[in-house]
Amino acid sequence: MIEVINLHKSFNGQEVLRGINLKVNDGQTLALIGGSGKGKSVLLKHIIGLLKPDSGKILINNEDISKLRGLKLKRLKERFGMVFQGGALFDSLTVFENVAFPLREKTRMKVSQIRETVFEELAEVGLSGAENKYPSEISGGMKKRVALARCLVMNPEIILFDEPTTGLDPLTGKAIHKMIRSCQKSYKFTAVMVTHEIPDIFSLVDRVAMLYNGSILAEGTPEEIQDSKDPVIHQFIHGELEGPLSIR
Repeated sequence: MIEVINLHKSFNGQEVLRGINLKVNDGQTLALIGGSGKGKSVLLKHIIGLLKPDSGKILINNEDISKLRGLKLKRLKERFGMVFQGGALFDSLTVFENVAFPLREKTRMKVSQIRETVFEELAEVGLSGAENKYPSEISGGMKKRVALARCLVMNPEIILFDEPTTGLDPLTGKAIHKMIRSCQKSYKFTAVMVTHEIPDIFSLVDRVAMLYNGSILAEGTPEEIQDSKDPVIHQFIHGELEGPLSIR
């Protein structure tokens, strides 16, 4: 479904991505881990076509998204959904209106169909009864659920999650991760999730890739990553942040 080939990107002369190579198969959930500010979100923005690489390719079902323009790019982007850190909800719209927004803007669905679809997705993420509340009236965890429901109404093939549990307490964060996994199994979308929730995330994903010094240091099953003998990986997943290896 997704293949990143020798991807390079610099900002103001500073190289952030240094030859990224990564594959995500159809229907898989991949966790992208690594230190803060090391390019994980930059990589997501390349995958969804918000940034253009300096060199390299991003293939979505063998189509290079970085080479597409106009209607072809628009159609490819419609296959994506994205859940941002803060949820990116419209404060002036109710929960129902936030979830209905892409249907009203991008489809020709009838009002009755939109209503039915929105209520179905709100039920899927455990928010039945919250449709008339505004973002200021709901918790951080509920906002994340609304953001996911807004993605699901468009039935995307790929959903990208940029630290979906940021700002949540540990228990709520675990609940959000489990909900994402449950929805992925139901809807069969392909997912890439940037996260710092280690080791909890290992039980909820199919593959893990670690970004380090601008490239993929390791990629494999959660078990393979946890059993890795690489000292950098060991330090990171066990929270051992002191020492020269962690600051190279």
